Amino acid sequence: MDHVPSVILGLCSYTHDSAAALLVDGELIGFVEEERLSQEKHTHEYPRRAIDWLLDEAGLASGDVDAVAYNFRPIQYLLESPAALGLAVSATTRNRALPRAAGFAKVAVRTQRRLQALGRSFPGADISSIPHHRAHQLTAFAASGWNESAVLVVDSLGERQTTTIAHAHRAARPIIRTVESIKDPASLGYVYGAVTEHLGWHRGDEEGTVMALAALGDPARFRHLFARAVPTTSTGFAVDPLYFPPRVLASGYPRTSRRFIDETCPERHLSEPLQDVHQDLAAALQERTEQVMLHLARRARMITGSRHLCVGGGVALNCVSIGRIVEGNIFDEVFVPPAPGDAGTAIGAAVAVHTDSGSQKPVAGVARACYLGPSYPDQALDLTPYPGLQQKTLSIEVAEFLADQLAHGLIVGVFQGRVEAGPRALGNRSILASPLQPGVVERLNDAVKFREPFRPFAPMVLAERAEEFFTLGQEAPYMSLASGVTDNARKHIPAVIHANGTSRLQTVTSSQNPFMHEVLRAFARRTGVPVLINTSLNVKGKPICGTPAMAIDCLANSGLDALLLEGRWVTR
Repeated sequence: MDHVPSVILGLCSYTHDSAAALLVDGELIGFVEEERLSQEKHTHEYPRRAIDWLLDEAGLASGDVDAVAYNFRPIQYLLESPAALGLAVSATTRNRALPRAAGFAKVAVRTQRRLQALGRSFPGADISSIPHHRAHQLTAFAASGWNESAVLVVDSLGERQTTTIAHAHRAARPIIRTVESIKDPASLGYVYGAVTEHLGWHRGDEEGTVMALAALGDPARFRHLFARAVPTTSTGFAVDPLYFPPRVLASGYPRTSRRFIDETCPERHLSEPLQDVHQDLAAALQERTEQVMLHLARRARMITGSRHLCVGGGVALNCVSIGRIVEGNIFDEVFVPPAPGDAGTAIGAAVAVHTDSGSQKPVAGVARACYLGPSYPDQALDLTPYPGLQQKTLSIEVAEFLADQLAHGLIVGVFQGRVEAGPRALGNRSILASPLQPGVVERLNDAVKFREPFRPFAPMVLAERAEEFFTLGQEAPYMSLASGVTDNARKHIPAVIHANGTSRLQTVTSSQNPFMHEVLRAFARRTGVPVLINTSLNVKGKPICGTPAMAIDCLANSGLDALLLEGRWVTR
């Protein structure tokens, strides 16, 4: 790169969770996942809508883009091909050696072609490929706002890496040095996804369902199996191919072995009823995941010496594991960015190009920012396709009105401000309900979200009163941490406590989200409890509603009582 780029487009595309981010002169203009605009959950399509919105927001055209940062580096895939041939030495893995080598080579070529396609779309821009875990690291560290921390990234696969420990410093720009890494086929994300699939849910989407199911099971039944299948080592962990055969980047290669099936249970079809064995298998998987994550966190503390930890990658979405790290008092504070999965690497990739360019301008707009997508403050609502719906513009204090409706038992969708980054609704695209209403969890699961009855709902709480109900001991602004609860919570708000005795809470400050902070205060004045149930504005199988049309459709096709959409009250 022979010049310092002023307009950098960061992309996650062509795999899953497509997203785009835009940096202009080092400042983050915005970030949005394509699914929030296309209505296709986990879409792998080129994020055209996201890019168009970002450029329009900045008043730019595609020809103004100086650099495009892509979140994978093709050569790293290619390096795995010769290594994969080493699997031929063992009888256990011999049949995977050649297809694994071929699969990684094929993905390397495919990724290179994607870079070339980006070059054709942006002929005036430099196209950069960023190592996947570096993009994760920069996303997490830049979002933390800290000057120094350890950075732990755990996912399924980033080219060859599955786990990295890095030490990050912020001078004029972020400096991140990877000090230890674990390569595939040792992958915690791979194992969790394999068991998710084995239990009948979609890998890469419904791992959270398995985490919820785990609370109902007894891990003792399969504890020793997972200790053998995922043993810890002095520098991390390994995966036994007798239980989880090495990954092949092609369809038709099961992720669990015949031995795993024989020692656990047959694969479950989604239509089949859940049995105790499924709950116990989920419980043992979750327990082992927590143990390995704690082990990795202690390793990060030891080799970096840092008192702060950032966690990124898909496994960072396992909020119970992150909560265990916090409770372990290994670090003074643990931080997970709002978009720790692959979508968020669009931000990290852009930050990497900005950093590598030698620009002296610090990255701005990333630290502690989560409301980064489009907003629709003045868009007219067309209710013609929904004759049963009606709207009125609220002329009273909106926060007080909403709190009153919630206190009287209504379940309300909220659509306000900019779309959240990441998979958690944080008050701008949320469904809210009172945790004090009898049967509210059952109603939300059965009539609003249409999902499994064992899945819990998360609380949002005034940050200044969180310790009255939750034992976490630090802020949790992005609903990324599972916390223990107090006797006060058990007495007053059991609806937000999962079977494992934890809650995945969101703490809300007046600076983070002034409107939701005022709603919580108003609700507390009416009920004495500064806590609301907060779940995402969508139904099962659909993405969080990113546009007014999506929100109206959600109201019309679910059991929501009302929708508060930018100061307008929409009801049946």
